[in-house]
Amino acid sequence: MEVLRILVLVFAGFVGSFAQQDLQRTSFVFPVESDSAAVVVKAVIPHPLTSFTVCLRYYTLLTRPVTFFSYATKHTDNDIILFKEKPNEYRVYVGNAYVTFTIPNRPANIPAWEHLCASWESATGLVTLWVDGKPLPRLGLQKGYSISNDASIVLGQDQDSTLGGYEANESFVGELMDVNMWARVLTPDEVCLAFSGCNLSDYLINWRAFRYDIQGYVVLQPYLGQCPR
Repeated sequence: MEVLRILVLVFAGFVGSFAQQDLQRTSFVFPVESDSAAVVVKAVIPHPLTSFTVCLRYYTLLTRPVTFFSYATKHTDNDIILFKEKPNEYRVYVGNAYVTFTIPNRPANIPAWEHLCASWESATGLVTLWVDGKPLPRLGLQKGYSISNDASIVLGQDQDSTLGGYEANESFVGELMDVNMWARVLTPDEVCLAFSGCNLSDYLINWRAFRYDIQGYVVLQPYLGQCPR
């Protein structure tokens, strides 16, 4: 009986550190600024990427720079990053270079969830950013580039080295959910479906079958909704 109890505890610890779950209507809560709190995404990227789309939903009141999604490879720490420099300014990195999307006259500290989708394709170099289902004018970046599939993927921190080099002043504080990734550029109709929380196909990262490892102070909680008006 004592051996069985120990095995149960070991198994529970294993599940807590390396889990695969349907995370529908749940979010990762990053309660404090930190240089250690992160969610490591366990994804299989079968081949180098010549296009991608990453979508996620977040809630934060930060006005400083903040990292949502970091895809680092052995030779390129900023191979893909979704980053918010200011309340009205977003950056999408590909291969250590970035483009900046600015929304003019946007007020700071909007107390609401926000949905982002960023896509890129090597053939044209075009980057598209959708904010709450609305696209911003496309920009160009890294035409002809290929992103290595030997990567570490982290939520809430900017990797300056593989699974490390975190800096508290770029860490995410708030709630993060609905993180999905595809090895292609989603169509406008598909982005609208993702914004509405609908299930799509061809996932590299699927929130409904999410494999992850929590580092530091991150808590998985039910979705924090709001009262109807």
